[in-house]
Amino acid sequence: MAVHESRSEVPVHYILEGPPHPETLVDFRIALTSMDRNGLEKALYDVSAPGNPLYGKHLSIEEVKSYTSASPHSVTAVTEWLTGNGITNPKLESAVHDYLIFSAPIDVANDLFDTEFHSFVHAPSGKRAIRTLQYSIPRDLVSHINVVHPTTSFDLAKPLSISVSYGTERSSEISSSNASCSNTITPQCLQELYDIPTTPATQPSNRIAVPGLIEYWAQYADLQAFLERLRPDMPSNTTFSVETIDGGTNPQGPEYAGYEANLDTQYTVGLATGVNTTFISAGPNNTDGAALGFLDVVEYLYNMTDPPQVMSMSYGFEEWWLTPSQAQQLCDVYMALGARGVSLIFGSGDGGVSGAERNDTCTEFLPAFPGGCPYITSVGGTYSINPELSTNFSSGGFSGYFARPSYQEQAVAPFLENLGNTYAGLFNASGRGFPDIAAQSHNVEIVTGGETVYINGTSCSGPIFASMVALVNDRLIAAGKPVLGFLNPFLYNNTQIFTDITAGLPNAGCGTGGFNATAGWDPITGLGTPNFLKMLEAAGLSNDD
Repeated sequence: MAVHESRSEVPVHYILEGPPHPETLVDFRIALTSMDRNGLEKALYDVSAPGNPLYGKHLSIEEVKSYTSASPHSVTAVTEWLTGNGITNPKLESAVHDYLIFSAPIDVANDLFDTEFHSFVHAPSGKRAIRTLQYSIPRDLVSHINVVHPTTSFDLAKPLSISVSYGTERSSEISSSNASCSNTITPQCLQELYDIPTTPATQPSNRIAVPGLIEYWAQYADLQAFLERLRPDMPSNTTFSVETIDGGTNPQGPEYAGYEANLDTQYTVGLATGVNTTFISAGPNNTDGAALGFLDVVEYLYNMTDPPQVMSMSYGFEEWWLTPSQAQQLCDVYMALGARGVSLIFGSGDGGVSGAERNDTCTEFLPAFPGGCPYITSVGGTYSINPELSTNFSSGGFSGYFARPSYQEQAVAPFLENLGNTYAGLFNASGRGFPDIAAQSHNVEIVTGGETVYINGTSCSGPIFASMVALVNDRLIAAGKPVLGFLNPFLYNNTQIFTDITAGLPNAGCGTGGFNATAGWDPITGLGTPNFLKMLEAAGLSNDD
């Protein structure tokens, strides 16, 4: 046997309860090694890099699967090991990757993986999980098995930690004056600030997907009230469609209103005018934990013949809650979806240099996940206008797991050179830098439960940018051109798209002041905030197209 994954400590907020009953059944997923993972990465960059002859020639499901499938030898070898150790009828499941699925009682699993599973409780949520700090597999299977779940990842879901304040009913006359937009952000403010058009999209095939996790539900009545007040130029009955996975639902009524789901749908439907928005409600029936909740959403999209061209997601957690293998497994699923032409956009997090949420006790900087994954676009936060300034909660930094991709080397290197030895040893200076860009994330007005609410968090900036991407895609589709797909090579190759944010608050955390917004890329606002007209021009279009 060889130790396959281990971790030295349990993440904060998790409490060891002790060993579960030996006959407790656990559902396991063994992710088998892909035949040509590196080949898929090359294919992704080929179709995503402007100037490449293959740019825009996104892959089909079958083409992606030719890279991600496990070899028949891997399937046979791992199946024979399982059945030889008392596991009956392991099931081969083919999604982005190939998995062997089986159930086993704790005492059998302990022997199978040469470990001791324990029960842990996540104190803030009360959720329980069976995990271990180390597991092993036969040495001759190391090249066939990527990761086993659930084992060493502590990944119970949470949204990015938005903060909420309640407001009073405003006058029905919506002002977008500088004074008003300095205090409260509305769709009209964003349209003026980022040159976002109000004219409706025209292409019915153009779609945005907005996933909702952990019982955050989007409300039709709140969207209608939002549109009546803040987008009176749109039909107030404009709405979103709903699709459900893992036993998800979307109940209606003020008592079911979720800040996160309402924010995400109101700033896609209400900003990407005329683009079809789908709310994907993921229920509790994923195999275990957030990593598989995240996984189920992207695999659901991946399996569509024509997936939505943009996904905006406002959930995340600390990178180190996952093991490197689990983080890589999920990141590679994003790679596969990007290769199919889907733009994956995530808020960077709200804990400054301390990760997804504020933490002043950490002794080294904590990157957020999935912000550090090189195949998604991470969006940090700004506030104020004329000029826009960096927010103190905007998560940013450098991944501890993922190396810096070549597309951002030229942008990130000057920041590190100017930083010098400041914070040396507190972060991985060779890691993937995030966020990639930024957008407004302070005092963003929504309606929830019939009340006016103001939201702070990069949960705001993600859907704002996603809406802009969807509107560019609409013009591209109308012109007979491919959609933008995986965005980052395009963004870093066209830095003129952005307004550089050079001042504001540092993203403090871990008992430090954090990083500052500076000229060029920085780990708080990335390349800066986007301009729609400049995005169009970089995509080879004019505002007349």
